[in-house]
Amino acid sequence: MTTAFTTQTAFSRSARLPRLPTMPTGWPIGSYDSYEGAQHAVDHLADNSFPVEDVTIVGVQPMLVERVAARLTWGRVLAGGAGSGAWFGLFVGLLLSLFTPNAGLLPLLIGLLGGVAFGLAFSAMGYAATRGKRDFVSQSQLVATRYDVLCQPRNAENGRDLLARLAMRSQFAQSQG
Repeated sequence: MTTAFTTQTAFSRSARLPRLPTMPTGWPIGSYDSYEGAQHAVDHLADNSFPVEDVTIVGVQPMLVERVAARLTWGRVLAGGAGSGAWFGLFVGLLLSLFTPNAGLLPLLIGLLGGVAFGLAFSAMGYAATRGKRDFVSQSQLVATRYDVLCQPRNAENGRDLLARLAMRSQFAQSQG
């Protein structure tokens, strides 16, 4: 639940955040192999009423990972262009039909056909411009080899203790399971 107090606190906190890229400050209180692990640690701190506004998650040794999803062919390019053009054309046709009294479905049909034609043309021009140098579809992701949780010195010892207890509980659960 968001209250005026929590919203105001969030706004005053964001006013203190640096606007330019700045090196993080604080003492390391935990280190994790995945972002999910670091996020779980900070969530544990928050659940224990720890002042999480003193905490920063830092990805160490970042790398860009590009995962190839599929081969790009003329058929796939043209189908994608026709599909996106059709949606845009339908939207334009709907707007035209709203402002054209007694027009029936004609503005929708004109918008659809025009959108498909422009979608095909623009996607074909874009793909032809690459000249076969990028014949695949991919997704990029920024990941790190390690995620450190830093805390301002005034609360670092307490945070380290809470995270140590969390780690001990996790190890105990794994040994029992």
